[in-house]
Amino acid sequence: MWIGISGGTVGCLLSPLLVLLLIAATFVVCAIGFFFWPLVLLCDIFNFCGTDHGGSGDRDKVSMVMNGDGREDLYSTSVPSDLATTIREAGAKCTQIGPVVIAAQIQMESGWNRTLVGDDGAKGISQMPPDKFEEFGEDADDNDKTSAMDPEDSIMAQGKYMCSLSKEVRAQLDAGAIEGDPLDLTLAAYDIGFEAIEQAGGLPEGSKGASAKGYVTAIRASFPYYAGTLAKDGEDYPSMTSPPWPSGARKPES
Repeated sequence: MWIGISGGTVGCLLSPLLVLLLIAATFVVCAIGFFFWPLVLLCDIFNFCGTDHGGSGDRDKVSMVMNGDGREDLYSTSVPSDLATTIREAGAKCTQIGPVVIAAQIQMESGWNRTLVGDDGAKGISQMPPDKFEEFGEDADDNDKTSAMDPEDSIMAQGKYMCSLSKEVRAQLDAGAIEGDPLDLTLAAYDIGFEAIEQAGGLPEGSKGASAKGYVTAIRASFPYYAGTLAKDGEDYPSMTSPPWPSGARKPES
């Protein structure tokens, strides 16, 4: 690529710089779309951004779902069609966790990227810690192997692990050893480990606590999306900007 500003030499020097800037800009845009997905949801729901998209007509209901227990029925077309049944089954592993929680958590953990490998060694769509997947993983898709890279295996293990965490959280709440909302504490425990919750008597203070609170808030912000609260009659998909689908993920089929 050559840019004729004052001559060939200047153009040659600027070309790599321009390419790098364009690449950087692309990564920034993609990163904003992925990491600020909950903010996009909140803007669309509550009209923070000066727009009026699908969810603003019934904000009380949306707010109730966001602050609820996540046990609403899953809005099928908000998730990949081949995973809807698995998500419902994972969300039915115990009464404390619903399919909306499972779906919203996957959005936060991997953005539906089935082949994601995290820096901490977590693998697959649910990004469970390797030792926890080893404990809770099973051959959910009956392909004669148990792998975190199989989305069905990963999601079912996620449901079982969340139920185990919820049971631990409830026992500590009943004993008065920790304080807080049961679901918030369970989600935070998935993010930072139950030991951190137990040692702090609830959500920790400092940077770890701030990270966990942000994690919980981001997941709750997606509840209305996956519960179908934002959908309009006659539409196959919630009437708002669809979420970012990273490389390796597959968009839901209508």
